Amino acid sequence: MATIAFHEITKVFPGTSKPAVDAVTFEVREGSTCMLVGTSGSGKTTLLRMVNRLIEPTSGQIFIDGKNILEENRILLRRRIGYVIQQVGLFPHMNIGENVRVTAEIAGGWTKERMAQRVDELLELVGLPPKEYRKRFPRQLSGGQQQRVGLARALATDPAILLMDEPFGALDAITRARMQDELLRIQQNVRKTILFVSHDIEEAFKLGDQIAVLHDGKLQQLGTPVELLANPANDYVRKLVGADSILRQIEYLPVTDALDRRPEAVSSAHWGDFPTCSSNATLLEAMLKLIETNASALTVQDKDTQEPLGYITLASINQEITRTRSHETTPEKTKI
Repeated sequence: MATIAFHEITKVFPGTSKPAVDAVTFEVREGSTCMLVGTSGSGKTTLLRMVNRLIEPTSGQIFIDGKNILEENRILLRRRIGYVIQQVGLFPHMNIGENVRVTAEIAGGWTKERMAQRVDELLELVGLPPKEYRKRFPRQLSGGQQQRVGLARALATDPAILLMDEPFGALDAITRARMQDELLRIQQNVRKTILFVSHDIEEAFKLGDQIAVLHDGKLQQLGTPVELLANPANDYVRKLVGADSILRQIEYLPVTDALDRRPEAVSSAHWGDFPTCSSNATLLEAMLKLIETNASALTVQDKDTQEPLGYITLASINQEITRTRSHETTPEKTKI
C-alpha cells in the first residue's frame, strides 16, 4: 500500500490564463479509495493524470510514500501504478490471457510460468474463470467483462496504486452496479490505494472512503461521505452531494449519529428487550428494521464487541435529521 500526497499542485495549460488545477493540497491514505468528484471542467482527470505524469504539473509537488514523483523516471513510475480508463483499450488481436499479462511482460522479471499463474489468479479475482475466458478475444466479451479484463491487467504487476478514470461510465446501470460491487469485493482482498474519478455522486458514496470535491480547479472539501453530508463546507458541496435530501441523509448517515444513550428515553426496559442493530448500520437500515419489527426502539450494538451503545428510535432519527437540516441553514463555511 502507499500514500499519495498533493502539495500546492497546480496545472495551467498553454494558452489559458485560468488554472485547470489550482494549488490543491490533500493526502490519500494508504489502502483507501479516494473519489474525485465535481462538475465537468473541475480538474478531476487533470489531477489524476498528474499522478502518473501523463500530465506534468506547472508547480507544486506530488509525493508517493514521501518521495517526490516529479524527480523520478516517468516510465519507471508508471510501471508501479495501475491505470484503468473508460475506454478499456484491450488489444483486439490478443486473447484475454495475453491482454492481462502484457503489462507484466513490459515490466520484465517474470517467468512464463509465474505470468501464466498470475493471469489465472487475476481472472479469478475479477470473476472471469480462467478456463472459460483465458483464450477468448475481446470482441467475444461484453462491455462489463472487458472492464474486468482491464482491471485485471492494471493489477498484473501488483501495483500499490490504482488510478481509475471513470472506468464504469460507459456501462449500463445494471452492469455498472455489478462492477462497483466487484471493485468493493476486490478491494477487500487486495487493499490498493485507489484514486477514482467519477461524475456520479452515488458511485462516489458507494465506493469512497474519502471524497475530494473539486470546483474550478480548487479543492472545496475532503472528507468521508458522512462528513460531506452532515457538514458540507459550502453551498457548492451541499448541492453536489445532495445534503438537503432527507433520503440521502438517512441512506448514508450512521445510526450512531442518532443514538440515545438514555434508557428512560424509551422505557424502563432492559437492553435485551429490543431488537438489535449494528453500530455501522445506516439510519435507513435502522428505520426499516423499526418498521419491520414494529418495535419502539432498537438496541445499537458495537460492531466489534457487540456491547450495547444505546437506543435508536424513529423519534431520535427524526431529531437527528431535523438537527442536520437546521445546521445546513447556518452561514456558509470557509472553503479549504
